Amino acid sequence: MTDQADGPDDASRAERIRRRLADAWGEMGAAWGIAPAIARVHAYLMARQEPLTEREVREALGLSHRAASLALAEAEAWGLVERVAESRRVGRRGPAGAAYQAIGDHWRWFGRVVAERKVREGDPIVTVLEQSLAETLAALVRQPGDPDLVRLRDWLSTFLVFVRLFDRAVGLVSRLEPTQLERAVRLLGDVPDETVIRLVRLLEGLPDEDVLGLVEALSHLSPGAARRATTLMSGVVRTLSR
Repeated sequence: MTDQADGPDDASRAERIRRRLADAWGEMGAAWGIAPAIARVHAYLMARQEPLTEREVREALGLSHRAASLALAEAEAWGLVERVAESRRVGRRGPAGAAYQAIGDHWRWFGRVVAERKVREGDPIVTVLEQSLAETLAALVRQPGDPDLVRLRDWLSTFLVFVRLFDRAVGLVSRLEPTQLERAVRLLGDVPDETVIRLVRLLEGLPDEDVLGLVEALSHLSPGAARRATTLMSGVVRTLSR
C-alpha cells in the first residue's frame, strides 16, 4: 500500500504502518474471541514499544474517549497490557497520570489469553453439555424406550468426553510458566514433522497402561536423574540404529 492511500496524514511512515497493523490485528481479533477494539489497542501498543496514555492511544487509532477507555480496561483484564506510571514529559505540569504498555513477554500474554478464553468459553461449554446430558438422562428415566433420547444421550456422552479433554489441554497450556511454554513449543518446532508422526504411530501401537506408566515414572525423576536417563536412552537408540 502506498503512502498516498493514507490521505492527508502527517504521521511518519512507521506510524502509518503501525496503524495499518493495528487495523488488521483488530479484524483478526474476532477469530480469537477478542473484540476488534481490544485487539487494535494491543497491536498498536506492541508496535509502539513504549507506554502511552489513553489520549495518545485514542488519537492514534481514531477512537472515542469511551471506546479507548473500555478497550484499554478490557485489554488489561485479558492480560495483554499493563498500567504504568506516565513518564514525565518536557513542559508538562501537574502530577503524572496513568499510561499503558503492552506486555513485553509474548509467551506471557499468550498464556493469559489462553487462560482467559478457557474461563470465558471452555468452562461454560462443559457446564452446558453436562446440564444437557443430565436433562437427557432424567428424560430417559421417564421414557426409557425413546430412541431419539437414546441417540442424544450417546452423542452427548461422547462429545462431553472430547470437550473435557480439549478443555483440560487448554488449561494445562495456561498453567505453564512462559519460559516453559516457549521451550516446549520451540523444541516441538525443531522436531521434523515426520519424526513427530512416527512417534505418534509408535505410541498408538503400545498399550495405554504402558504409556501412562512410563509418563508417570518420568514425571517423578529429578532433573539430574532425567539427564542421566536421557543420556542412557540416547546411547541405546544409537546402538540399535546401527
